[in-house]
Amino acid sequence: MLVIVLENSPPRLRGRLAIWLLEVRAGVYLGNYSAKVRDYIWKQVEEGIEDGNAVMAWRTSNEAGFDFVTLGTNRRIPVMLDGAKLVSFLPERPPTDL
Repeated sequence: MLVIVLENSPPRLRGRLAIWLLEVRAGVYLGNYSAKVRDYIWKQVEEGIEDGNAVMAWRTSNEAGFDFVTLGTNRRIPVMLDGAKLVSFLPERPPTDL
């Protein structure tokens, strides 16, 4: 199982992913491909994401049962803790007074 979620992505990238994957909600794509095809699809995301952000998760044989990668700016960032990949939240930026 493969899941890709895009935010603020260009329409052409969304269209490109729709060729390979099923878009079940706006910016949410599902599929079931080999690691080689998964890497190819992620390369397409890397090349076309521009100012947006993306996350890709897939089933694998680790303790969690899945793995994931992220791309672009987001408050959620992956961190390794005792060999487990978790998600940490960056603090919100305080409003700037001009």
